[in-house]
Amino acid sequence: MTAHFIRTLGLTALLALLPSAAAIASYATHEAARAFAAEMAERHGFDQTDLLKALGQASHDERVIRLIRPPSRPGTRSWQDYRGRFLGDARVNGGVSFWRRYQQTLEAASQQFGVPPEVIVAIIGVETHYGSYTGSFETVSALATLAFDYPPRADLFRRELENLFLLAREQERDPFSYRGSFAGALGFPQFLPSSIRNYAVDFDGNGKIDFDSDPIDAIGSIANYLAAHGWQSGEPVAVEVSLPAGLDPAPLIAAGIEPSLDHLLVMSNGISARNGQLHAAEATLFDLPTPGARTEYWLGYRNFYVITRYNRSSFYAMSVYQLAETIRARYDRLQEAMR
Repeated sequence: MTAHFIRTLGLTALLALLPSAAAIASYATHEAARAFAAEMAERHGFDQTDLLKALGQASHDERVIRLIRPPSRPGTRSWQDYRGRFLGDARVNGGVSFWRRYQQTLEAASQQFGVPPEVIVAIIGVETHYGSYTGSFETVSALATLAFDYPPRADLFRRELENLFLLAREQERDPFSYRGSFAGALGFPQFLPSSIRNYAVDFDGNGKIDFDSDPIDAIGSIANYLAAHGWQSGEPVAVEVSLPAGLDPAPLIAAGIEPSLDHLLVMSNGISARNGQLHAAEATLFDLPTPGARTEYWLGYRNFYVITRYNRSSFYAMSVYQLAETIRARYDRLQEAMR
């Protein structure tokens, strides 16, 4: 790899291999894209002309807009439907197999970062079914589409596009070589480019971050991400609770997903654990509704909140938690049977 190739992110060589800007939707003349290129040149020393040529090779992808846009008719939230997508036997058995295959790596990550192996496995299971589907969207085009043609979240995706070009320069990779989700998430852990730059670790020690072909770096990086966001080793995640008759849970739920409800406040409202026990720690109360079925109420502790830093949905975090618990139970039974 030549110094010039590295310096220009491989853009000149790339242009020779791709169709002309006239053949595809071009961002080279897009006002917001031009401002982005100028800012990248000023802040990070990129060649503005080369960056505009690269953006000219990015394609507007209408699929990305359709996928990220909220539905015109939002469906009714159903916890049981959502849960069913991630708690089936295939996902659980796949998690046990993944754990057995990468047992030493998971134990090393757990020891270093304090995050249980089952939580790391469950996140990879929910995100990509253990790497079986990591996304096929060309990432520069996906992020350019969202950064320049989707105003509601343009600022977020401009930052991610910025981080993608920085990541490519740091990894000495062609920026158009990345493939991932429609929102720019990459590899086994589905990290956005900014998360890769901030939280990814070279866990196998081979001198590079590889999220595409091997989960070892992903295992260490997920553990590092959760630890950096405040994971508390050995502490609880969540407990299902019963509410006394007449208690309106809305004000408690409205307190937000970050734990802020004092244990004494929880007790004084008559909230009790359905199974297990309440913990003397600040918590958040959240609901998991299913049409035609009993709404579940849970207290989430600091570690539950940390999982929501990966994805801010309480449905998502609870799916990770319950998948982790189910994988742990099945893994332990298998280990016991093999003794």
